[in-house]
Amino acid sequence: MPNVSSVSEFLLLAFADTRELQLLHFVLFLGIYLAALLGNGLILTAVACDHRLHTPMYLFLFNLAVLDLGSISTTVPKAMANSLWDNRVISYEACAAQLFLFDFLVLAEYCLLTIMAYDRYVAICKPLHYGSLLGSRACGQMAAAAWGSGFLHGVLHTANTFSLPLCHGNAVEQFFCEIPQILKLSCSDAYLREVGAPVFSIFLAFGCFVFIVLSYVQIFRAVLRIPSQQGRHKAFSTCLPHLAVVSLFMSTIIFAHLKPPSISSPSLDVVLAFLYSVVPPVVNPFIYSMRNKEIKVAMWKVMTGCFSSAIYCPPFSVNHS
Repeated sequence: MPNVSSVSEFLLLAFADTRELQLLHFVLFLGIYLAALLGNGLILTAVACDHRLHTPMYLFLFNLAVLDLGSISTTVPKAMANSLWDNRVISYEACAAQLFLFDFLVLAEYCLLTIMAYDRYVAICKPLHYGSLLGSRACGQMAAAAWGSGFLHGVLHTANTFSLPLCHGNAVEQFFCEIPQILKLSCSDAYLREVGAPVFSIFLAFGCFVFIVLSYVQIFRAVLRIPSQQGRHKAFSTCLPHLAVVSLFMSTIIFAHLKPPSISSPSLDVVLAFLYSVVPPVVNPFIYSMRNKEIKVAMWKVMTGCFSSAIYCPPFSVNHS
């Protein structure tokens, strides 16, 4: 049996060895991070300050922007600091906190995207019941359930992962701390831990996936029954941003964690981790604003300073007008 070592810090993956490339990585990450802050910040401000956007769909979009800001702020600033200061070290406690926050926020986002699929289902398939099914209280409870599920998931997996003794060094083959990379350092039964740890995640993720698929099957059936082409186009256009965000989010995570071992490599793992941890928070605001006139107008007002209530935003209350 390998020797068990006491680990007080971890070494994250270095993107480059030369100083010039390290600074280039810092600049690229800084640009990406600022783009995410700008896009999600505009959505948060627009939804909070425009009473016309105080509807269930935009309440969920507001929560999505908060989760995106949280997830990218969990990973990218540390990677930027490492590149800038040529330092790969992250303390044991900071690594555990990073793993917990990222796991918590990503799972909460997945649950929220599932709720947003339900929102689109009710809006298109049961429009007359939209107000009763998605009132202020129901929306708040669903959003709280998404956050609560993510928190519980993060606590369970962080406690399980860091309860394992480590005996394969402290070098993490990733630019942030995540469960699969920490498990590789464990000296417990690797097979049982690799399979047993994510059982809860698999059941939850599969349940959400089935719910999203069934929701969109019903949505497409309802849309295809709309007699006018203009009506079908309008109905589809309200679903396309959510469908694009879900597809991007799920495809990268599924491929990253279920890819065949034969094609696995450290460089591929880094690329996939970048795609599911960094890209969605940056592109989600643009996906939602691209085809949505209301959010586009509200964001433009924020950018041009045309809000009369630029400093004070009214309390968020869901309306269905």
